[in-house]
Formats: sequence, structure tokens, C-alpha cells
Amino acid sequence: MSKNDIAQNTINAAVWAACDTFRGTVDPSIYKDYVLTMLFLKYISDVWQDHYDGYKTEYGDHPELIKEMLKNERFVLPPKANFYALHEQRHAAGNGERIDKALHAIEEANIGKLRDVFQDISFNSTKLGDEAQKNDILRHLLEDFAKPALNLRPSRIGQLDIIGNAYEFLIKNFASSSGKKAGEFYTPPEVSALMAQLMDPQEGDEISDPTCGSGSLLLKVGRLIRERSGSRKYALYGQEAIGSTWALAKMNMFLHGEDNHRIEWGDTIRNPKLLDSEASLKHFDIVVANPPFSLEKWGHEGADTDKFSRFRRGVPPRTKGDYAFILHMVETMKPRTGRMAVVVPHGVLFRGAAEGRLRKQLIDENLLEIVIGLPEKLFYGTGIPAAILVFRKKKADDKVLFIDASRDYEDGKNQNSLRDADLQRILDTAKARANVDKYAYLASPAEIAENDYNLNIPRYVDTFEEEEEIDLMAVRRERLELKAELARLEEQMAGYLKELGYE
Repeated sequence: MSKNDIAQNTINAAVWAACDTFRGTVDPSIYKDYVLTMLFLKYISDVWQDHYDGYKTEYGDHPELIKEMLKNERFVLPPKANFYALHEQRHAAGNGERIDKALHAIEEANIGKLRDVFQDISFNSTKLGDEAQKNDILRHLLEDFAKPALNLRPSRIGQLDIIGNAYEFLIKNFASSSGKKAGEFYTPPEVSALMAQLMDPQEGDEISDPTCGSGSLLLKVGRLIRERSGSRKYALYGQEAIGSTWALAKMNMFLHGEDNHRIEWGDTIRNPKLLDSEASLKHFDIVVANPPFSLEKWGHEGADTDKFSRFRRGVPPRTKGDYAFILHMVETMKPRTGRMAVVVPHGVLFRGAAEGRLRKQLIDENLLEIVIGLPEKLFYGTGIPAAILVFRKKKADDKVLFIDASRDYEDGKNQNSLRDADLQRILDTAKARANVDKYAYLASPAEIAENDYNLNIPRYVDTFEEEEEIDLMAVRRERLELKAELARLEEQMAGYLKELGYE
């Protein structure tokens, strides 16, 4: 285990232990925002102080010069709006109000980067109890983050990824304990990794997630480019409807060092914000998303008059928004390089009526490239199996590859997961685009039409295992042998009983 692994484990354990302050008092779906925001505040405070101390060592007692040097930091930290000032006053009344004022001061000083990020989080909220309880909880929280294990100075922990990884670690743990709400902000890391690799991101790509949650899927795509090329020449774009989750995504981007991003707050279907102009959606090389499954109130009432013509192929059902997100994503792919991957419930593959017509249209346009069936219990907040659909504007052929990956996974008590070997098998099969017995099938347009455009995977991938033929004569011989053995044992038992005086 490397030094960085040890540092990562130490920091992960420390930030998770900080949650003990809230457990039993506040629901995880509420306190996650407080812990994650405090981690962000502690990190930028530690970075600022670390760099200040470094400049002081280098330039001596020249406060004006040091002040000028600090203007080049990624963040400006106003006086008294840092973690240390808050920690120093933790025993005084008004912790909630002081923390809120500090966050607002930080936002004002970094308005171009942090506008509105903290508006949905209030440490002075009654969600934390009455004034005395709230003050006590926040005192403990400040003390937890002041512990040596959560010294997040770059001079101590080195690479930035440790902080971003700790943030992701927290989000993942909150997701596993947040029930149905988890799906609103987090996609399992191995699913994100699979989608990123299916998209094969390249240097210079523009990447979008129209339902970005906490931003983990976007970050996975960006990280893959960095790992392959060492380059940060790419741009991340996202939109998120829930204000508090949008704020998590913004903080997540900065903690991962992703400054070249644009994350918008708003409803993607009713009010898309990623635009080239007032009447034109922005187009992307890669579009990835894990939208809410079968959203009931998705914006059906305005679909007919959509000024971006996203529903020119047809309007999705009033109470199921899956195809609304798919159609939006298809419209935002670049004409030549555009490709997309979207997580969907299995009903999207076979439901009829309006969805059936939309499915036919997308297939007839030769946009659908791959259908991947995933195992059950992979996603937080739901046990149902899901599928990944891959679309591409310029396909190499007119066929659709079906992959049944539903039986390859690590079985967890409450949550299953995909192993590295499972991911690699999917990726290798997707690249080869060839039939694999009981695992994958490359279907022609005629075959799909013959199935009435039903994409249910078992129609194409036969996973039936024939039972071994039973040799009835062998079974009869075995039965006679067992019968003879039983008779011998009965006779032996009768002898023992007689010796013991039992008739």
C-alpha cells in the first residue's frame, strides 16, 4: 500500500467519523450537506493557510507582497471567513449564524466560481434542533474537522485527488444509507467507469451530463482523459434540477481541480440551460446520464411546443419521462463525433404505444448502437435491474449489439457491484461487436423489425442452459443399490437391538 493509499484511508475514516456528530439526531439525507460543505470549507482554509505560510517563509515579513501573491490562488478567502476563525469561537453562542456568514463571504469573494452555491445550505437551520442543540452539534462538527487526521494542507497530503476522493467516498456512503433519495445524487462508481470507457473520451472533447447529480459521472469521464493523455484539455458541462445537489456538484468539481466546467441549476426538460443561443441547444462530443427512472411529472404539458424541437419524433407518455431525457440527449450530440450513454429501466426496452414508436424511430435512424443489461441491486435506492443504452451519430454499421451482463457481478448483502473482470468483459464485447454464446448478439435491423422493435434482451441473447439428459436405467440401478443397502442396515440394526435386549 502506497503512502497516498494510507493518507486516503486515514482521511476517509476521519471524515466518516465526523458524521457521528449527527447520527441519531439528524437524518443522513439532511446532514450529508453539512458534512460535505464543512469538508469543502476546511480544505480551502487549509490550502490558503498552507500557501500563506509558504509565502511567509519565502518572502519574510512583507504582508503586502504576500497579499498580492495570494490573489493568484484558485480561491480568495476573506479574513475571518475561514475554518480556523470559526473553530476558535466554537464555544460561543451563534455557531450556525457565524458559519453561514463565513460561507456567504466566501461566495461573494469568489462570485464567478461560487455564485449561489451555499444558498440552499444553512447551518443556522432548525433542522439541527433548537438553538442549544444546534450550537452543540456544530461545535462538535468543528472539533471533528480540527483533528490532526483532517489536516488537509497540500504540504501534508500532496495530491489534490485525495480530497476529491474523500468527497466521493462520503457521497457514496451517504448514497448507501439514503434509500430512494440516493438515486438523486449518485451513480455507482463502477457504472460511471463503464459508461466513461464506453464513450472513449479524447483530448479536446466537450462532455455533458444533463442530470448530473453530484457530478461523479462527469468526473469519471474527465479523469479517463487525464489518465490516458495527461491533458486537461476538455470541458465538463452539467445541469441539475435539485439546488442542494447542484451545490454538491459545484464543490465536487473544485475539490477535484476541475476548473474548466459549467454546471447549471435548473430542470433540463422544462428549462435547459446548456445553450449556444436562446433558440439553440449546445452540442457535445459526449453525453452521459443516469436520469431519474420513469419520472411521472417530467414536463409533458410543454413538450408539444418545445422551442428546441426535442420531441419532433413524438412526445413521451405523460407519466413516464425516460424518453424525454433520451430525446434531449440525442438532440445535444454533435453531428459527427456525438455519442451518448444513458442508464434506463428495462421498461424503456419494450413498453409499447408512444414509447414503442419513439424506439422504432431512433432505431430506423440508425442511432442505437449497444444495449447492455446490468445486474439487479446495482443502483442505490432501487433493487431493479437497469440497462445502458449507447447511441452514436455516426455508426460503423447498421446493427445493434445486445449484451446480457446481468449474471456477472459480486453479490453483496444489500448492494451488488460489478468487478473489474465484469467491466472488462463488457468493454471487450462492445469493442468486438460480435456474437458471444449466451452473452451477446449482434442483431440486424431486419431482426429487430421482426421483433416489432422490442429490445428486450432475452429476445436476442439466449441464456437458456439445457438440462443434462437423465439416464433412467442408471437411476433405477442406483435406486436398487440404495434399497439393498437399506435392507442390510435394517438387518444390522435388528441384530444390535437384539443384543441389547430389545425384541
